[in-house]
Amino acid sequence: MISRNTTDKVRERVDIEEVVNDYVPLKKKGQNLWACCPFHSESTPSFSVSPAKQIYKCFGCGKAGDPIQFVMDIEGIGFNEAIRHLAQKYGIEIEEDKQVTPEAVQAFNERESLYIALNFAKDFFVKNLQSEEGKAIGLSYFKERGFNPSIIEKFDLGYALDGWDHLLKAAKQAGHSEEILLKAGLILQKEGESERLYDRFRGRVTFTIHNLGGKPIGFGARILTQDKKQPKYINSPETEVYHKSDVLYGIFQAKKSIREKENCYLVEGYTDVVSMHLGGIENVVASSGTSLTENQIKLIKRFTDNITVLYDGDSAGIKASLRGIDMILEGGLNVKAVVFPQGEDPDSYSRKVGSLAFKEYLEEKAQDFIAFKIGLFAEEASKDPIKQADLIRQVVGSLGKIPDPILRSVYIKQSANLLDIDEDIIQTELNKIFIKSEKDKFFREQRDIETETNFEELLPSKETPSSSSSLIHIQEREMMRLLVSYGFEMVSEETRVCEYLLQETAELTFETAVFNKILTIYKNALSEGILPQPEYFLNFGDHEVKNEVIHLITRKYELSTLWEKRFQIFTHHEADDLAKTVYDNVLHLKKKVIKKLLEEAKQKIKEAEEEKLAVEEISQRIEVYMELKKFQVEIDRQLGIVVSY
Repeated sequence: MISRNTTDKVRERVDIEEVVNDYVPLKKKGQNLWACCPFHSESTPSFSVSPAKQIYKCFGCGKAGDPIQFVMDIEGIGFNEAIRHLAQKYGIEIEEDKQVTPEAVQAFNERESLYIALNFAKDFFVKNLQSEEGKAIGLSYFKERGFNPSIIEKFDLGYALDGWDHLLKAAKQAGHSEEILLKAGLILQKEGESERLYDRFRGRVTFTIHNLGGKPIGFGARILTQDKKQPKYINSPETEVYHKSDVLYGIFQAKKSIREKENCYLVEGYTDVVSMHLGGIENVVASSGTSLTENQIKLIKRFTDNITVLYDGDSAGIKASLRGIDMILEGGLNVKAVVFPQGEDPDSYSRKVGSLAFKEYLEEKAQDFIAFKIGLFAEEASKDPIKQADLIRQVVGSLGKIPDPILRSVYIKQSANLLDIDEDIIQTELNKIFIKSEKDKFFREQRDIETETNFEELLPSKETPSSSSSLIHIQEREMMRLLVSYGFEMVSEETRVCEYLLQETAELTFETAVFNKILTIYKNALSEGILPQPEYFLNFGDHEVKNEVIHLITRKYELSTLWEKRFQIFTHHEADDLAKTVYDNVLHLKKKVIKKLLEEAKQKIKEAEEEKLAVEEISQRIEVYMELKKFQVEIDRQLGIVVSY
């Protein structure tokens, strides 16, 4: 539905560094930017972004693409939605395709429809604050909390009218189907009454839950009456676009500040987040009352390695939530904790002492997790040896979660000092944990092998490609890399790299399908007077081609310029002598093809002898073999390879 003109404008304006930086903190190393991959778990950065080529590639999981593909991958959305997202980011007006039909609108996939319905609900709840009921109940509650108009707008705070079907009626009038509203979790169907549909959120203030890109994906709603039969909060159910374990409230509003401050404050509730923003602290998110999950920790790690957990002044509640700290440690993040006075939470305490005093309190009271954990149990353990031993085991258990051995050794030393015990005791207990963990892992893997392995699959497959085919694939890939990367360069005064490569390989048939695609696209472009450079393929519609070209032109390692600048050590680059590079490549490719043909010719001779064919037939097959052998000898001679045949 989006016009080609809009797509072209987005491609021209979009910047890969800016787009990726919205989700992952990038660090410069050499010519490229690097980060831990947002698509899989890793501790060492293997996710590379090239500002010069406007592409990204992960050398760990293989994900690759341009800025549009990155948004599609990380948001889990389609091409059109990614274009809309980027157009909004860069202030580009979206032009709809004039040829669009009602059928095309209806064909919008279900996921996009859910986003549209949820956005409608958000606008509906926000507008309700201006109604008489909304002003009297919802807006007055927010004002009591000290929330000003700008903070209400920033978080899309709203109010659900106290009635059975206010949202349902408005949404249906706006063209949203009951099916989509049900799937979005905005309405409910009364059990036993198939025709009875009603609003999920009624007579409550609403807190919009956004995804990383700022789209509404769900709601939390707080009741304002003292009705004990009703829960204080109700939340959107799991839907196709809202997975509670993957989402943190406030992450969209906080991500920029988290990256800048290199720290993320983790709180429990919606109002805690909003109150802290009101006080000028924007690097804060909430787990929304649910237990912290591994995916939520990974989400924070995209922006920082440091988390400060803020606890309400309730020791029983703190002890019950300590598992979250161990999970954060296991995720490779650094953890600090702040505890508020008894009966206080971030929201109430910030309103009580004011913004400046609140910020000072956070800085002064932040403790690393070891000091925090020991201090939490120290008093009750001091007079009871059994409890003291239990505290030591708990601390050792947390230390065992830290993946960085250097950081772990620092904490071992600190723990020994605070607990007044020998470091060796802690190390011994840690070793027991590690040994047990490795044993459990080993037996688990053995059990999986015994229960899941299909031993027939371990037998050689008849369809397994020969070693020659594998070698040909490697050499074909190398030729494609040279063609795409240097095809436009001159290999002599009159000949370009592409002309030489295409001429020398004209009689060869490429075995790898995607390379044939690239070759066809290249030849078609030349026939139209276009000399393709890598960017030409990145703007091409075929995802397989784009992905392969990115793999071809991206390298994991690059030689530091310091070798030449500082140490005067100069190395040979393939581009220094392109004529030799492409010449050798063509010879190596032909050598691999000849080798495969020789293997096939030898097999045919063997089959002829076994089948006792006529002498003339066998002689002909031997002649073919010997002719191929001559080509092999000549290619080896040109490559400078001396082989005794």
